[in-house]
Amino acid sequence: MKYNRQLFKKLFFFALILNSLLFFAQDKPYWKEIQEFKKIDQTNGIPKKPILFLGSSSFTYWKDVNDYFPNKNILNRAFGGSRLLDLNNYSEELLAPYDPRQIVIYCGENDIATDHPTPAEVLERFKTFFGKIRQKYPKVPVAYVSIKYSPSREQFWPQMKELNESIEAFLKTQKRAKFIDITKVMNDENGKVRTDIFKEDMLHMKPEGYQLWTKVMKPYLK
Repeated sequence: MKYNRQLFKKLFFFALILNSLLFFAQDKPYWKEIQEFKKIDQTNGIPKKPILFLGSSSFTYWKDVNDYFPNKNILNRAFGGSRLLDLNNYSEELLAPYDPRQIVIYCGENDIATDHPTPAEVLERFKTFFGKIRQKYPKVPVAYVSIKYSPSREQFWPQMKELNESIEAFLKTQKRAKFIDITKVMNDENGKVRTDIFKEDMLHMKPEGYQLWTKVMKPYLK
């Protein structure tokens, strides 16, 4: 009986720890989104050697991205509101299952706009994530799509410009890494950011915006 009581206490204590870990995991930002990706993968399976899109809402809302690139096999695993911090937090879940042909990233805009770090600090977040990619996939090509200048975030444009330039400079020092500048194609003939390609929130894009991105991005996709 004494042995049974001790065993029960150990099992009870273990259950408490497990429950606590699960509670804190669920409390992490975007935990539910990551679990949803896992469910989708279990249900639909994982395509062979996809081009893996990672990042924030500008990719998340591009739900019909495969229609824009009909000859490419794109798997979109972006989640809205995410920062490079979040990509680092979930790097294992975002990278390990997919064995991608190429990784394309749009992320960093929310870091600047919500956390208010310096561009140098956000660059370090990107370098960390790039390092995690290289640990997992040393030879997989990586492309970073520049931060767009959303009209609703005009006060952050100087920091975003600095971050774009610093990430571009960093990627030039890396093998199999490209910087895709989508900022110029989003300007009008006077060099001003077009507002007509944005939705009412002046943050997310209409299909016309994605059509412009497609023209620039197409030569970079494997």
